[in-house]
Amino acid sequence: MTNQTHDTGVRRAAVHELLPGTVARGQNFWVQWLEGSATAHASSGNEMLLLLPDGGATVHSSHAEGIEVHATQVPGRSVCVLPPGAVSVRLAGAGRAALIAASRPDLPPDAACNRADYAVPDARVRPLGADDCYRRRTPSTALQVMEVDAIASPAEKPRLKMFQTDTLSINWVEYQGPRDRRQLSPHHHADFEQGSLAMAGDFVHHLRVHWEGDADQWRADEHLHAPSPSMITVPVLLVHTSEGVGPGRHLLIDVFSPPRHDFIDNGWVANAGDYERHKAA
Repeated sequence: MTNQTHDTGVRRAAVHELLPGTVARGQNFWVQWLEGSATAHASSGNEMLLLLPDGGATVHSSHAEGIEVHATQVPGRSVCVLPPGAVSVRLAGAGRAALIAASRPDLPPDAACNRADYAVPDARVRPLGADDCYRRRTPSTALQVMEVDAIASPAEKPRLKMFQTDTLSINWVEYQGPRDRRQLSPHHHADFEQGSLAMAGDFVHHLRVHWEGDADQWRADEHLHAPSPSMITVPVLLVHTSEGVGPGRHLLIDVFSPPRHDFIDNGWVANAGDYERHKAA
């Protein structure tokens, strides 16, 4: 049985700058940063997400039964849902990408740059399969490609575009210039982590721990600079908001696992119609 902690404290969060091939993780998700024209290999028992913010890629895949699927050319500015099984990804030219999965059994246990944070799992983080789960309505071994610029943002969330798989959901948050400091959105999560992957631009992650009665345990607010590419995994109960600073394009990807039921139920997730919700066994 896996050891877990019921500690009610809030662990410290850190920004991890990402070199080509670097892996960072949350308790329920893994993010691998890709650059250049090298080929990356990955496998998972669930669907994976390939994010291509600029250039395209060639993807070879074989689904969980091992049947080879022909190479697929995927355009840039797209989000690609990869079927369960093994994949290889080759970026076009000097590209950049992120590969996100709920599990990466092909990686060694110490692969993640922030592995020390998960030496003991946090029991407060809701595990996959603990409640309702999602299944693709029409099973498919084909790659599902969604071109970001062809998808409208929700009226209530004009800076965001949202996507999901069977075990993940992401917010694609993109805007030009600095974020309006008068309209930040500090919040916290009671039972899940949030990965925030900076893919373009510079950010400051603002972090606050709620004060309890013991003043000796109080911690000062933190304002962590996050260049691109980098990732921070925000733990349970930590108040957070991210601010794009400076000129130019800002692209931040928020990563969640299990998928965000609230965003899906509000009709904000672009491909939610591909999935149906099932009660966990």
